[in-house]
Amino acid sequence: MTEPARIEFPLALDRRLEPTVGVWNRLEGRPRTADFGRALRAEVRDPLWMLTRQWQLGEFRASDGGSPVTATYSVAGAPPTRFRPPAGPVEELATDRPLESVAERRPLQFRFGVDPVCFDLRLALGHRWLKLIRDLPMSPVEDFRGQYVAAYPIALPDPEEVRDSPRVAHPEVWATMQAVAGRHMDGYLLYHRLKYEGGLASDGIVNVLHIHYEDLNRRGRELVAWFDALIDQPQGAPAWDPGRLEHRFSVAAGTADGEQVLTAPEYPGGELEWHAFSVDRGGPLGGTAPAPEPLHRTVFPAPVRFSGMPLPRWWAVEDGKTNFAAVRPDSTDLARLIFLEFALVYSNDWYQLPCDLPAGTLASVYGLSVTDVFGEQRWIEPAGSGPGGDRDRWSMFTLDPVGGERTGARPALLLPPGASKIADGPVLEEVLLVRDEQANLVWGLERTARTATGEPRRGSELSTESLAHRSRLDPRPPRTDPRAAVAYEAMNSVPENWIPFIAVHSGERGRSVRLRRAAMPHPVDGRAVEPRTELLRPGLDPVAPDRRQAYYVNEEEVPQAGSRLTVAYNRTRGRDGQVVVWLSARRGAGRGEAASGLAFDHLVDTSDA
Repeated sequence: MTEPARIEFPLALDRRLEPTVGVWNRLEGRPRTADFGRALRAEVRDPLWMLTRQWQLGEFRASDGGSPVTATYSVAGAPPTRFRPPAGPVEELATDRPLESVAERRPLQFRFGVDPVCFDLRLALGHRWLKLIRDLPMSPVEDFRGQYVAAYPIALPDPEEVRDSPRVAHPEVWATMQAVAGRHMDGYLLYHRLKYEGGLASDGIVNVLHIHYEDLNRRGRELVAWFDALIDQPQGAPAWDPGRLEHRFSVAAGTADGEQVLTAPEYPGGELEWHAFSVDRGGPLGGTAPAPEPLHRTVFPAPVRFSGMPLPRWWAVEDGKTNFAAVRPDSTDLARLIFLEFALVYSNDWYQLPCDLPAGTLASVYGLSVTDVFGEQRWIEPAGSGPGGDRDRWSMFTLDPVGGERTGARPALLLPPGASKIADGPVLEEVLLVRDEQANLVWGLERTARTATGEPRRGSELSTESLAHRSRLDPRPPRTDPRAAVAYEAMNSVPENWIPFIAVHSGERGRSVRLRRAAMPHPVDGRAVEPRTELLRPGLDPVAPDRRQAYYVNEEEVPQAGSRLTVAYNRTRGRDGQVVVWLSARRGAGRGEAASGLAFDHLVDTSDA
């Protein structure tokens, strides 16, 4: 500012001689047109701007890795050839048999203690035998059917005997026993004599021509073979662990490193998948299976695609059916955070290779070579073979060891020789293991039990009918007056289908707790109430009737929700088309707690007694 024009600053502001501050209180844009179609086309008129955006997003930072074009791998698969239950001998495993039928099968119980049961199978065996000998030529004095019915009879139960209550208390069972006793033969007695006692089918049969004896013995062997093929049973002890309430078994297959043993430590039953197995390094099962021949194959890798996957192109419009922005995980929800990071950041970094393997094999990848678009070949190491601890050797779809380090074992994937479809029969036994907080007990609630003729019945109905029958056999003495209005009762009674389990200390120092099967006194005669189901009877049947062997269940097997155990027949077909039928036990989730109504030291009203 020149000297003549020098003016005081406040005066200049008042007179507005010089521009000072620009003030706007509203800005409005005036579009040139109301059609935004051209703007949505995202036209690019400045290539330099596009290159700048690519530089800002890091698309120019190369990783020296080209996309794979071809991949050559070497894989070998061997079928499991040996099977071992936890307390049984090692047996050969047929490759055409579904593994579920071998692991779940349990023996048929034709007796509960000294009492015969399963009269449906006993009659089926007898009917089969009489059908086998029906075409034998007989003279007028020959009566094969009458002799076998007399030699292997079905005894009629005594209605006045407490021991025969299971076959007398229920009207349907009692009517069936009356119909077959003395008229049909007990086929299981003949089967047991032929298979386990070394007897012959012609033993005790008289007035038979000499040429018929050998024919009877041959048909007896046919009867044993027919029943053994009808229902599959284990050769030794079953794989069911009654203390853990699950199946435990091991299988072995031949590999390049020798025999590989895999153990299923916690198989509840049902569908057998690969994740039920773990690598067992306790030692081989004694097999001599040869190492499988590796298969070399060259394939084309394909990028992994999934719904909602971010598109790799910048201007591509993604599908809005899957909205990852709507997933709002918590700060501690690590699994969901890892999933989102994989889906949004690393989703286009995965490729899949086709690899067809036959079912029922233990497959191991020996090597993998990848050729990229630059013509470079890279050798891919297994994900679990890196140095360091377990956290540095993370992998997917691999089998964990039963206990110990993962080093030293070749990664392998088991495709179990399972059944594609299993037909389940009606539930023959159902037991609910529930916790009763009021009584501070665990109960084995027998909801469904088998009768002596093999049909399933509700446990509450069987209990009510048994109580009514035994009350008639042992009536209570008549009431004598005078009596008080109330009476002291040390303990009330619960239905017979409620089997108690009490907590007991075990172990060297008594710190661990297990559940031991107990017994409630019968309200009529005070005898111990025994379970009706095979699931709760381990240790009772092989010993004398006056002795009770202890049976324990691990406490952790009965959570607050409880556990549900079922027994049923299953049917499927093997890969050769043969029908396989077996009896299995399965475990599932319970239905919560229950109240038995058991009470101690209380007063009862006797006015209506």
